[in-house]
Amino acid sequence: MWATDEVLQRLRADLGCADNESLWRKLEVDRIRGVGPKCLLRHHPDDPAASIWGVRYRAVNYGTGVYHEAEYHPLADAVSVSDIRAFRWPSPDDFDYSPVAEALAKDDGYRAIQAGGYEPFLLYCNMRGMEKAYEDLVLSPEIADAILGRLFDFHYEHNRRIFEAGRGRIDLTYVAEDLGSQTGPLMSLETYRRYLRDNQRKMADLARSYGIHVFYHTDGAARIFLPDLIDVVGIEVLNPIQWRCPGMEREGLVRDFGRRIGFHGAIDNQRTLPFGTPAEVAAEVRQCVEIFKDCRWICAPCHNIQPVTPTANILAMYQTIREAGRL
Repeated sequence: MWATDEVLQRLRADLGCADNESLWRKLEVDRIRGVGPKCLLRHHPDDPAASIWGVRYRAVNYGTGVYHEAEYHPLADAVSVSDIRAFRWPSPDDFDYSPVAEALAKDDGYRAIQAGGYEPFLLYCNMRGMEKAYEDLVLSPEIADAILGRLFDFHYEHNRRIFEAGRGRIDLTYVAEDLGSQTGPLMSLETYRRYLRDNQRKMADLARSYGIHVFYHTDGAARIFLPDLIDVVGIEVLNPIQWRCPGMEREGLVRDFGRRIGFHGAIDNQRTLPFGTPAEVAAEVRQCVEIFKDCRWICAPCHNIQPVTPTANILAMYQTIREAGRL
């Protein structure tokens, strides 16, 4: 289950669950358990109001809940590689990795363990501003290389230390980049290959060297990137399968890639879950069961369940897959 905090709070109240773990067990959700290091910094050294990356966020209320959006981008005014180098970047030395081993020593083995992650262009957009970040890929490749290079170097060593502390107990890691919009790719295939693909492969190779599986997230219409993600990066699970987006039709994904990767998601949280009936939700789950029957599929919402989604629809999703899984 992926859901906003507002949804989880409501579900705990509606189902009489004291905490999220009891909620997962009541719904029989095979949720992963995340572990990670402790950051030794409270904020960026030059800005007490910013994250360690220098980004300031503000809470934006959208009526039924709150998201935190970047409102200050520390690299927005950078015009040269020298400006990028002058920025005070975080270091893996700013983290204590012993909590990873400590958490795993106490773990009961009930859930799969996830640790580490890599989603550099999202962080790039927050540090630079989204418009400038995309412009850099075309107009300022030297700045794009400098920023993405610093982000890769940090995350590679950061993840290596996490994996080392995991001592063989980590099951999967999260590699991601939103490559698709609702209607098509957010960048060309050539741009993806130029700036993102090879470092994703290196990060996935690092995980595999520790026996860790690679879970990949991209929203939207990302069909053109899948051959590279599978053949070059080597992803093993694709999330979230927004099948209403062009090229992401479930039948085509199963036909072309179903023997090579697993699929995670596919229950539409933009139409069916929030605005359908419980019967329509159940019908979509059963439809997915039929479509994905000859490959590996994990039933889940396409993304975070939003507060406009009725509890009855969420229950219908998990009750239906539980019943279908016992057939």
